[in-house]
This record gives sequence, C-alpha cells and structure tokens, in this order.
Amino acid sequence: MAHSGSKKVIFAALAGNGLISITKLFAASVTGSSAMLSEGIHSIVDTGNQGLLLLGMKKAARPADKEHPFGYGKEIYFWSFVVAILIFAVGAGVSLYEGVHHIQHPVPIENVSLTYIVLGLSFLFEGAAWGFALKEFKRSKGRLGYFQAVRRSKDPSTFVVLFEDSAAMVGIIVAFLGIWLGQITGWMWLDGTASVIIGLILALTAWLLAVETKDLLIGESAVPEMVDGIRQLAGEVSEVEFVNEVLTLHMGPEFVLVNLSLDFCDSCAAQQVEEAIAKLDGRIKLNWPLVQKVFVEAERRK
Repeated sequence: MAHSGSKKVIFAALAGNGLISITKLFAASVTGSSAMLSEGIHSIVDTGNQGLLLLGMKKAARPADKEHPFGYGKEIYFWSFVVAILIFAVGAGVSLYEGVHHIQHPVPIENVSLTYIVLGLSFLFEGAAWGFALKEFKRSKGRLGYFQAVRRSKDPSTFVVLFEDSAAMVGIIVAFLGIWLGQITGWMWLDGTASVIIGLILALTAWLLAVETKDLLIGESAVPEMVDGIRQLAGEVSEVEFVNEVLTLHMGPEFVLVNLSLDFCDSCAAQQVEEAIAKLDGRIKLNWPLVQKVFVEAERRK
C-alpha cells in the first residue's frame, strides 16, 4: 500500500477512535461498568497509537543526511514497535487490572441501556473504520493470503490499524456479552471477566504486532521474487561469469538497499566493468523502483 492509502486509513481510525473513546469513558463513568471502562481505555490507546503512526511516517519521510546516509525510513518501524508496547502496557495492563478488581469486588451496573447504546454505536463506527482498513489491505496484498501478506509486508502501517480495529470489534462484542450476561444472570462479576478477556485480546494483539515489527526493525531482506529477479538480471550481463551473492535490506517501506558480489570475466577491462555495473544498476532500478541504492563488489567465484 502506498503511504497515501495508509494515511487515509490512519486518519479515519484516528477520528473514529477519538470520538468513540470520549463516548465510552462517559458511559463508563455513568454506569460503573468495568468492561466499558476497558473499552474506553482501549479506544484512547488506539487513538494515541494512530497519532504515533502518523508521527513515524512523517519522520521516516525525512531526506538522508550525513548522520543517516540511508535516510530515516526505519523510523516507521520504531514507532510501530512503540505502538505494540503501549497496547500491551496501557491497554492490556489497565484492562486486566480493572477486570480482576471488579471480579473481586463486583458492583451493579447503572443505566445499562446507555451502555448498550454506546456499544452499538461504537460497533458501527469501528466497523466502518475496520471495513476501510480491510479494503485498503486487500488492495495492497494482491493475490497473497492474509497471513502471508502480513508476514511479507514491509510497511507496518498497512496492518497495524487493521489489527487494532479487529481487536476493537472483538472487544466490543465481549463487553456487550459480559454486561448482558451479568444482567440476566445477576452475576455482576461477569462484567469484570469481560474486562479481563479484553485485556487478553489486547495482549495478544500487542504480541503479534511486536513480532512483526521486531523483524522489520532488525532488518529484513526484500521479497524472494525481487532477490531472484536481481540475481537473474546480474547473471544476464555478458561481463559477469558468476553471481556470488545477492544481499538486500529494507531501509524503510519504500527503500531497498542491494549489495551484489559478482565475478567478472578476467579479460574485461576496467571500463567494461564500469559500464556493465552502470547498466545493471539502471536495469535493477527500472524493474524494482523500491531499490534506491545498488553496491557491487567484484570478487572471484566463491
């Protein structure tokens, strides 16, 4: 997904979650529901997370300088990892604490009809944001399966919002069931149980996001199709006798660095090698626009 599409998804989620969080917290203060409070905190965390993603995208767009010759593309990976930490520490932590507290000290929920109205409206708003995020993700993933697309994506903004919105949708359903079952059974501790389940959902979401962004932050290679294609192009150069190694690294969602180790023919003059490298550089960048830097090492066959 291009950054323009990512920004649209994030702005839509930011606006929706901002309004929803205020509504949920107001309802929680009126009703005293633990599940509603957990949902309100969940929405606040999501709102802050989308702000951090926008900040990361802005910082990642800065041009290269002397201190960062390959640019700031990995900023988006760092801020995405921060998002995962916040979901776990704040969202999951507070929800689990509130849930356990209300299980130990259950209290009746007041104005329960207000709770249902707020949850219903939240589900509609979250559903709209989720649908928009899913549409953009489908467009970006092409023919890949959902899991494969997430694993191979080099732009965390394409799946972070989708993960968050999916967790929010499930959380709203859990909150509704906990409150409703508590009302019809008289077991008020079910409200706290729903809060604990929401906390566990957020913890799982945070773990999944952390795993994905950690690999990007450490440094991932380009997709296999690009690596194989570059190897094939290098092998087609007449001056190259053997392609020793093709190393790639994502310096950001839209920046791939390529390092080639090539064995040039012994009879090639220095000028021929220079011309061959320049030609290969142009062909690689023409076929894969994400490649911004190509380095070639002349080495004997390994």
